[in-house]
Amino acid sequence: MHRGKGMKFVGDSRVPALSERKPNIPKDYSEYPGKTEAFWPNFLLKEWLVGAVFLIGYLCLTVAHPSPLERMADPTDTGYIPLPDWYFLFLYQLLKYTYASGPYNIIGAFVIPGIIFGGLLLAPFIDRGPHRRPLKRPLATGFMLLAVAGVIYLTWESVVNHDWEAAEKQGQIVAEVEIDKESEGYKIYSDQANGCINCHGENLDGGAGPALVDTGLSADEVKDIAVNGKPPGMPAGLFKGSDEELDKLGEFISGLKAE
Repeated sequence: MHRGKGMKFVGDSRVPALSERKPNIPKDYSEYPGKTEAFWPNFLLKEWLVGAVFLIGYLCLTVAHPSPLERMADPTDTGYIPLPDWYFLFLYQLLKYTYASGPYNIIGAFVIPGIIFGGLLLAPFIDRGPHRRPLKRPLATGFMLLAVAGVIYLTWESVVNHDWEAAEKQGQIVAEVEIDKESEGYKIYSDQANGCINCHGENLDGGAGPALVDTGLSADEVKDIAVNGKPPGMPAGLFKGSDEELDKLGEFISGLKAE
């Protein structure tokens, strides 16, 4: 601008005009075949497709194999053997060891898992190498393999050592039956001196012992088991009542029929 000669404007070609809006076209990555691509829509679309396949697969599995149901939880049943879902079996097995259970529950439930998962979280910061091959990332690879091996081993030990037969019996849903808890037979059954209710439950639906509803046993067979026991779980001599009470107990249990 010169004094007395007016004002002149100079435009800069590096600033695009607002009216010239360019379409949202992804960059051309043809110079790097197989190495990189546009995030949208190329990469994101592939991720969505893979996620959809896995989601449909899981839905099919849940329809084909529904979650197993057990009888209603009973807090008074001290003989029940709990079992968590498969993805927590390794922690369940860990809590069975001496220095991870009982007075050391804090170690098994928090300290050991905290060290393991903390090591996995710190692995990328400990080994900051740029390589992507596992052999060139020894620390990160070693942490991961050790954690996977530990989870697999503990899960396997939990599955092998669990009493599946007893768990299946105790978790079965039994048919409901109306029980007259004012009857003489039930009063004899619920007498703590005889010990029946402690193992077979308040509603005779089982606990540490089997359910006594719809057993198919006769009154004499019930009396024989009450006096002589039934190996391996029920010892002899548990019933402490009189012969008359034994007769009433046998008739009461043999008469329980599921609806």
